[in-house]
Amino acid sequence: MRVAAFSIKPYDRESLTAASAGLPLAWEWFEPRLDRETARLAEGARAVNCFVNDTLDAATLERLARLGVGLVTLRCAGFNQVDLGAAARLGLAVTRVPEYSPHAVAEHAVGLMLMLDRRLHKAYNRVREGNFSLEGLLGFDLHGRTAGVVGTGRIGRRVAEILLGFGCRVLAHDPRPDDGLEARGVVFTPLDELFARSDIVTLHCPLTTATRHLVDGRAVALMKPGVMLINTSRGGLIDTRAVIDALKRGRIGHLGLDVYEEEADLFFADHSGSIIQDDTFSRLLTFPNVVVTAHQAFFTKDALDAIASQTVRNLVNFQRGAALEAEVRA
Repeated sequence: MRVAAFSIKPYDRESLTAASAGLPLAWEWFEPRLDRETARLAEGARAVNCFVNDTLDAATLERLARLGVGLVTLRCAGFNQVDLGAAARLGLAVTRVPEYSPHAVAEHAVGLMLMLDRRLHKAYNRVREGNFSLEGLLGFDLHGRTAGVVGTGRIGRRVAEILLGFGCRVLAHDPRPDDGLEARGVVFTPLDELFARSDIVTLHCPLTTATRHLVDGRAVALMKPGVMLINTSRGGLIDTRAVIDALKRGRIGHLGLDVYEEEADLFFADHSGSIIQDDTFSRLLTFPNVVVTAHQAFFTKDALDAIASQTVRNLVNFQRGAALEAEVRA
């Protein structure tokens, strides 16, 4: 079966090739993102494989369906980039990879907390320049601080567990409270209360119409002055302009981002030889208390292997007419 894979990087190709060795899958690798224009590249394929910044709106899906595609496999947990209603109408199955490695993303989120708290990014650059002064590097103990975890799915649960290990008081918000976390001392609260009581707020929920700009000007106004805000989920959870205003006023004391709401034209590519045209993103980079990584929280060998393994299982199951894993429906 021919599979058209989009937004492919060398590491994707390596992991997918290894996972499908000896199986009847014929890969076609495409570096461009999938959208209504590049969908033509999938001609002759029965399945497509996509990533977070591919565009699977109704127009793209309609073109894929006309070309004979029957399966969309996502190399990610999120599926906000897919028009699921259109997929159902067109008879296209959609699968994702929800369990590739919650540890990878959770550990990265906590890594951002430590980097911001202890100014590790600034300390690293200083020492390389021969500056061993400690001025401006004063941090605080995570032990005893209150951390608010928004979303306690597989990743959020792991973040809460790690923060408990640091000795934090952990608050959480989720439509379905986790009994196991409650038994360990995590307190589930309404979202506004979590914002108001937390020294650290970390986001681990999907991007939906209900959660878009979950952190906006109103939410920031509820938070403690100097709060640390972490987002390793989806960029659209944060109203970036409202957060920049809060940074300017000192309302947000630390900001750690692995995602950005307009990242599609920036992330996963080398722009070091050009001028970034996104003024909002450029403004973010001017703050000394902001750390941005380029959607790399998932990026461990363990996670890539797990993503490739489940993706290949779904492709083979589809080919055989068997049940699909982690199928997403409208």
